[in-house]
Amino acid sequence: MLLSLAGYLQVQAPGHQPQAQLAMALCLKQVFAKDKTFRPRKRFEPGTQRFELYKKAQASLKSGLDLRSVVRLPPGENIDDWIAVHVVDFFNRINLIYGTMAERCSETSCPVMAGGPRYEYRWQDERQYRRPAKLSAPRYMALLMDWIEGLINDEEVFPTRVGVPFPKNFQQVCTKILTRLFRVFVHVYIHHFDSILSMGAEAHVNTCYKHFYYFIREFSLVDQRELEPLREMTERICH
Repeated sequence: MLLSLAGYLQVQAPGHQPQAQLAMALCLKQVFAKDKTFRPRKRFEPGTQRFELYKKAQASLKSGLDLRSVVRLPPGENIDDWIAVHVVDFFNRINLIYGTMAERCSETSCPVMAGGPRYEYRWQDERQYRRPAKLSAPRYMALLMDWIEGLINDEEVFPTRVGVPFPKNFQQVCTKILTRLFRVFVHVYIHHFDSILSMGAEAHVNTCYKHFYYFIREFSLVDQRELEPLREMTERICH
């Protein structure tokens, strides 16, 4: 019998977590063993301030520091730079997590992009879907990843040249990106948690989720109502 997220929360002993590094290795092994390659969509150029910020963030993350501390803005750093670095990093990591189970998320198994029976997510953009459209989960995910990739590679939205300022609506754009990325977590946890467990990847996915959650809460980047589908789980693992 497949173990649901709710069942996992009930049987998981308090404080019990497999080694995150081992789980991450298993998770990545699943990715690269497939015919499809889920590669990071954007990297930071060495020598730039954002690359140095990225290295600082990764070093803090790997040092074992409390994740609540890791997400805080370092003294003297620009908040938009800090947010930009994390948005790109979260995009790469969440894209990779979804990629590990993409073969199990099909038009048949997931005909609607949803988070259980209470939450359904519709897609809207400025091109093909000008009105909210009911789509399958894999179609929604494909459009989402392409949409985010287009934004983070747009120099007018995520400038990489020294001295070029971020647009005035930059944080609003990031709020929309992060809100939609949170929906990936919702779908994966609620509809594909058995796949996470079967790959031994729950520690890695949980760590990524906690990092993401503490970050969006630190800077109030996602509306509290959007977090409701995973509220019970969040209360258990983000205490």
